[in-house]
Parts: sequence; C-alpha cells; structure tokens
Amino acid sequence: MCLFLNPSKNPRFNIISATVSRFGRSDPLKSLLRSSSSAACRFLPKYYYCVDSNPRTSTKTKAAMGVGAAADEEGIARRFWIKFMKDSVFAMYTPFVVCLASGKLELETFRHYIAQDVHFLKAFRHAYELAEECADDDEDKSAICELRKGVMEELKMHDSFVQEWGIGLSKESTSNSATAKYTDFLLATASGKVEGGKGPGKIATPFEKTKVSAYTLGAMTPCMRLYAFLGKELHALLDPDESNHPYKKWIENYSSESFELSALQIENLLDKLSVSLTGEELEVIEKLYYQAMKLEIDFFSAQPIIQRTVVPLSGVRDPAEHRLIIFSDFDLTCTVLDSSAILAEIAIITAPKADQNGPENQLARKSSADLRNTWGVLSSQYTEEYEQCIESIMPKEKVNNFDYEGLSKALEKLSDFEKRANARVIESGVLQGLNLEDIKRAGERLILQDGCTGFFQNIVKNEELNADIHVLSYCWCGDLIRSAFSSGGLNVLNVHANEFTYEESISTGEIVRKVESPIDKVQAFKGILKNCSNDGKHLTVYIGDSVGDLLCLLEADVGIVIGSSSSLRRVGSQFGVSFTPLFPGLVKKQKEFVEGESSNWKGLSGILYTVSSWAEIHAFILGK
Repeated sequence: MCLFLNPSKNPRFNIISATVSRFGRSDPLKSLLRSSSSAACRFLPKYYYCVDSNPRTSTKTKAAMGVGAAADEEGIARRFWIKFMKDSVFAMYTPFVVCLASGKLELETFRHYIAQDVHFLKAFRHAYELAEECADDDEDKSAICELRKGVMEELKMHDSFVQEWGIGLSKESTSNSATAKYTDFLLATASGKVEGGKGPGKIATPFEKTKVSAYTLGAMTPCMRLYAFLGKELHALLDPDESNHPYKKWIENYSSESFELSALQIENLLDKLSVSLTGEELEVIEKLYYQAMKLEIDFFSAQPIIQRTVVPLSGVRDPAEHRLIIFSDFDLTCTVLDSSAILAEIAIITAPKADQNGPENQLARKSSADLRNTWGVLSSQYTEEYEQCIESIMPKEKVNNFDYEGLSKALEKLSDFEKRANARVIESGVLQGLNLEDIKRAGERLILQDGCTGFFQNIVKNEELNADIHVLSYCWCGDLIRSAFSSGGLNVLNVHANEFTYEESISTGEIVRKVESPIDKVQAFKGILKNCSNDGKHLTVYIGDSVGDLLCLLEADVGIVIGSSSSLRRVGSQFGVSFTPLFPGLVKKQKEFVEGESSNWKGLSGILYTVSSWAEIHAFILGK
C-alpha cells in the first residue's frame, strides 16, 4: 500500500485539509458524497476533478464545465482528434493492420482491401465535388479541388498495386456492408441530409450551403487523420535492412509528408469553414466526426482474414478448451488515485474535532487534526524507507540475462518492508472508526481509469469467452474495491485484497492481512491457477503498474504494464526484464507466428508489454 499523503511532498494531501475546513461541524461525509458532480470528485486531486471521459459529451457542455480551455485555442479538427484518438487503437490492433505491418498479410486479403478502398475513394471524390459546389469562397473551392486531386492520386496508386501484383478486382464489383455504411453516410452528409437538414437543391442561402461543406469535411477529416496516424505508426516499425516487405509502398505512401500535408489541409479547411458556426452546429460536426471515425474502424475490422493471427488475444485459443483468466491490480492500475488516500480522507473528514466527544459506546478516535498529523508522519516515513528499500535490493550491475530467481529474492526484502509499514498503520489507529456505508459510498463514486470499467463489462457480458477476472490488490479494504466495481454492474469480479474488521459496521482499525506484498500477490496468483479447472489449460493475462506487480506480470502468459512507473522499469531492467511497447511486440509476434501452434504466449519469458491506456488493452484482448 502506497501512502500518498505527505503534505510536504505531495500536493494531493492539500485536498484533505481544504475539505475538512469546508465542511466544519456539519455532516461532512453526507456533503462529501452527495450526488452532485463536484462532490463525486472531491476524493481526487483538483487536476482530476470532473474529468469527463465520455466521448459523446458535447463540446458546448465541456466548455460550460471549463474543461479544455487551452485546447479551445486550437482548431476543432485538432480538438476532435485528441478527444477521439484513443479509438484509433481499435483500427491499429485489427488483424488486418497487424498482419499488414508484419508483412505477412495474405495477398488475397490485401486484394479485397484494395477493391473496397476503391469504393471509399470514389465516394470521397464525389463528396469533394459536392462540397466544392456548396463552398461560397473561391479560396475554399480551390482548396477542396486540391484535396480531390489527392484522391485521384490515391486511386492511381491502387491501380499500380493491381498492375504490379496482377490482382484482378472484377470479383469485388460491389462494396461490402462496412464499406457501404461509410460511403452511404458520407454521401448523405454531402447531400445535406444531416439530422433532417435541407438538400443542396433546397438551400436558400449561400451560408446554409457553406454549412454543408463543413459537415461534409467533418465526415471526411477523421479518415484522413487516421490513415496518416496508421502510416506513421507502421513506418516506424519498418526494418531499414528489409527490402522485401510486400506492403512497404502502401506504408510509405500514408506515412509520407505529402499525405500528412493533405491531412493538415483538410483539417485547416474544416477549421476555417467552422469559424462562423453556432455551438449547436459545431456539435453536429463533432457527431459526424465521431461517427466517421467509428465507421472507418469498422472498415478495417471487416477485412476478411484467412490466416491465423495473434489478435485479438481472446481469439487465439479455443474457448471450450482454454479458459482466459484476466488478473489486474487495482490502485493506479484501475484507479486514478491510490486507495490509501481515499481511506485517509474518509477518516479525517469523519473524525471528531478536538473539542468534540462521541457517544459513550463509540470507539475512541483521534481528532481530525491528530489524524492529519499522523497520516503525514506515516506518509513521510513510508516514502523515505520505500526509496531506501528499492536502492538496497538493486544489484550492483545490470544482469545480462533475465534473472527471475534473483528478482524474487530481492522482492522478499520489499515484502518485509511493506508488512512493517502496514503494521505501523494498524498500530497508529488511523483506520479506526470508519463507517462501512461511508466506505461503500466512496467506492461507488470512485473514478476509474478511462476504459477500465468498459473492458471488464465486455468480458462479463460475453459468456462465450469462457473468461474469469481476478483483482489482486494491496488495498487495505476489499469493500472499497467491490463497491467501486459494483457501480458498473461488476459484482461478479473476484477480489483478493486485505479486509477491515468491523464492530457493528464501524472499523476497529485492524486489518485482515491477506495481500500485503509482491510475494503475497504471486502466491495468490499461483493459488488461483491451481484451483482452476480445465486441467491447467488456460491463458493468463496480468495487468499492473508497480514493482509490487512484477512477479505476477512475469508469471502470466501475457504481462501488461500500464502507466509509467519508473521504479518498476528500473528494478525490472536491472534483473534482465525487457519492456516492449505492445503494438510493436504484436507485429513481431505475427512475423514469428507459426501455423498450427495453439499459442505463442508463455509466462516467464522475461518480456513485459507496455501500454498507455485501457483502450489498448481492450483492443488487444477483445478486439473492437
């Protein structure tokens, strides 16, 4: 358990004293946990307050909330891309893109893609023609004309693929469902059919026609930006010594400066055409942008794959024979704030003032001022000793080969430290007197990392996956974890954590200590697998963020590190652990994939995969 409560070193602690003084002698927790959005965020540092992770939240609503003021200085095209960029990983992690990046994509699949993309590009060309007709400025008309010429160049490139590889397109004379959904959507938008809007032939004023141009570009811009993004991501993985990558020409085209310039041109033009639009009209463009992004991702997902692939992970094994078991840490893996800070704040806010006396039958408690001071001392001591412990377990020189045994022995020392720290917390009495209902309400309002809840919900809802989810955590109070997930309908998650003891729903200050250390975690991990059915046939994934997760991350078939813990990487690297960004790692796996193998994921490989978001985890394990 990490104590993020040192008032001298951590600004997060300031919220505690501010909140205590704000509520005074009234019912503090009732005020703290009232259903208003501000109260729901008070457990978090102010820079986490009311951050809206819903991609459908309107621009106007966010402006009213004062969110993204700095971003407002940028054009809407840039703002929309930043807002929806996390969705781009669902295109990047499709079997089609992973196989294409690896150079192992079957030619038949690429032929199908080219044929479908021709339909896309022809719709783009026609949409540009309609947008040019609606533009009322010669400069805008000229810019749209230039963009249309770029589409013509792309069509020529597709023709060159056909001629170079001798791939006929006659069999693909019609567009498939995913292609048709986008092209129909785009051409309807370009014709003015937006939420019951007028068609170009019925538009009364030039300004109304200009709006149609803006709407049309709003439905095209994310496709251009997504292709530029994918091109650059894939180009970064090209081996300069590899001259025979079959799709190098495709990758180089979409990663080129000329294509980036085209993407910037359409973004700049969208910004210009949107300047005079109302807030409601900008919301329309945002919806069109997001819908276009989703349809483009659907297009990549719909490409037929006739080969075995490493993605999505849930599809690489037979669910009837192999169970998928997902393990996850909780604090700072699922949450944006360590649970110790939340429990500390509940304790301080609900503690009596120095001159107040509770009922005679109530457990004796420290005053809020004493609690605040005690937490500060505990936090300072923990931080100082933790850093000393990490230094003491590091080998003098970095090992050349992965040394799991040496790492395990080193983490035994860290485990001893964690247990001593927990003992100090218990002895201090700071966790005494917390009401179970207050803890549950705090958990229900706890903000989780964007995409975390949705990922788990998708697993739970899909019974055909044959999957289990286990949360392994140092958290002092399992009730807090269960409440955090219950608000998302995830009561079925298996939680393995420490537990408070209660007398009539009031915490005694004691902790049932089950999972306190890296050693406890890995023992729990192994115990869960031992009790699994399917005769040991399972595929395991562990998701974590800290040194305490290292052993479990390495034991799992797939270990995924989320976040940027420097101590985790530092300790792991010294013992020969390799940290590889997930997408490049998958492309490498696809290159090495051997037909007929059930899985090429194995634990204790010494390789951990890093991600920056839960969207990446979702895209990798479940797909779109």
